[in-house]
Amino acid sequence: MRFGFRLRALSLATGSMTDELNAPLGSGASRPKPAVAKPRRAFGAAAGGLVAIGALALYLAPRDPYGGEPHAVARIEPAKAPEPAPPLPPVAVAAAGEPAPPPAGREQISTVSEFEQLSGVKVTRSGASEGGTARIIRIEPPSGVRLTPAPDRRVVEKGRYGLLPKIGADGARPMDVYARPFVTAPSLKADAPRIALVIGGLGLNAATSADAIDQLPEGVTLAFAPYGAELDRLVASARARGHEALLQAPMEPFDYPQNNPGPHTLVTGAPDGGADDLQWLMSRFSGYAGVMNYLGGRYTADEQALSGALAEIAQRGLFFLDDRAAPQSLITALAPKFSLPHAKVDVVIDARNTPQSIDAALAQLETQARDKGVAIGFANAVPATISRVARFARDLERRGIALAPVSAALAPRGASGGTAADAGRGARR
Repeated sequence: MRFGFRLRALSLATGSMTDELNAPLGSGASRPKPAVAKPRRAFGAAAGGLVAIGALALYLAPRDPYGGEPHAVARIEPAKAPEPAPPLPPVAVAAAGEPAPPPAGREQISTVSEFEQLSGVKVTRSGASEGGTARIIRIEPPSGVRLTPAPDRRVVEKGRYGLLPKIGADGARPMDVYARPFVTAPSLKADAPRIALVIGGLGLNAATSADAIDQLPEGVTLAFAPYGAELDRLVASARARGHEALLQAPMEPFDYPQNNPGPHTLVTGAPDGGADDLQWLMSRFSGYAGVMNYLGGRYTADEQALSGALAEIAQRGLFFLDDRAAPQSLITALAPKFSLPHAKVDVVIDARNTPQSIDAALAQLETQARDKGVAIGFANAVPATISRVARFARDLERRGIALAPVSAALAPRGASGGTAADAGRGARR
């Protein structure tokens, strides 16, 4: 490209070279030079310089990367984070016949139990684990039963390990203050058979405990072991749902210490008769209406050791439930000596933990309730058992049977039998 431009400049600037190229071949005569030869050379030189400069400018100019195609330039900025959404107001549904819950925005609901307590809506978890599982909301007819919040100052005192139950100055007993009132549906007869269902082992597994609290009808009694974490919170949640609560006290089995129920187990031959261990157990949480044994084959068969524990429980205004773990148990024989309200489990529902045996045990429990007026069933908190017991309990009213808290199935004061059948006969008299 540059070579072409130089050749053109040279031809314009050199007149003799142009004449020789245009002259006919063989002609030696020279033509006279015009008078304007010098100005033409100056003009040609200037034009050639301008062309050369223009060519150099084009060569040095930056090249267009788009090749002349249309294009646009846009400014790219980092995206801004979205503004956080304002918190939703608490969802609340007023149950029939109850005051409306707090206005939106004045109270935030953080737990399922709080939601249920404010709304009267039953919430059921549809999985075995706590985290990430769906919940099904089921609306049930409100029972109108609300339990007294715990601890109630009238019936507690400070002990070495925490708050202990006591009989109040006005004679109020924890078993009366914390018990669930026994109410029946209008469709049931006044003398309808009663079934009390007790689920034990609560508090040890948070997810299983939450399942039992959520799934079981509120008339089912829940017994809590003394070793769980956040027992006060769990028991408060259960009682907010309407469940009566019991304390499960571990007692010495025949194969102790190979089979050790846990720290502060009540054992025979303790130097202080087990008083210190019993106070530790009884101070683990508040709100329970009674005590029941966990294991204890040897302990409940030892009159001296058992008498000390039953006397302490009676003096603190509680009742006792024998879980029927040991045939040699002296609980029902000794309880009347201390004016201790008591009862004994009639049917262990999960003695054989299979679906068929559980259903058979529940059928046996219903038969005893119809024959004797009242029966108590006990099972441990296992997910499969909880679901079967819940289904059985929800269907009782349709079959003409009342679901009762265990406090409504106690033997009359002074009775020595101590079984639910005794309570049933006393209720029918």
